[in-house]
Amino acid sequence: MLRERAITTSEVTRQALSEITVATTGVGLIDVTEQVRSFVAESGLADGLLTVFVRHTSASLLIQENADPDVRVDLDRFFARLAPWDPTLYRHSTEGPDDMPAHIRSALTQTTLTIPVAGGRPVLGTWQGIYLYEHREHPHRRHIVLHLMGA
Repeated sequence: MLRERAITTSEVTRQALSEITVATTGVGLIDVTEQVRSFVAESGLADGLLTVFVRHTSASLLIQENADPDVRVDLDRFFARLAPWDPTLYRHSTEGPDDMPAHIRSALTQTTLTIPVAGGRPVLGTWQGIYLYEHREHPHRRHIVLHLMGA
């Protein structure tokens, strides 16, 4: 029989909350890793759990390869085949012909990331970066909420 064991700590849990705004130029991945790292460092929290949330339905978030830019090119090409910009394929077009493909791309990716924080830094792999993925063809201002809980 397995017995659950509660782990407690005497430290007080604190939290930090912020929002970053990213100006996009159209479809593509925008590296926001440094802005996220800065937020974590400025929070004064050493260990905890970071939530990164994009406040839009036609953009998303990814943790992705940050060394070879061909990865981002290939992702764009893949999504262009998966959800093409052909307006004859979609009923919804209220915000323009690129809106429904953007919603599909967002539905297939993520709007929230959860990242551990240790030693005052997000715990990412060697080749991982945090990206805002703009799915619309035209420039937008995207808002990303950062929430860190820890000690």
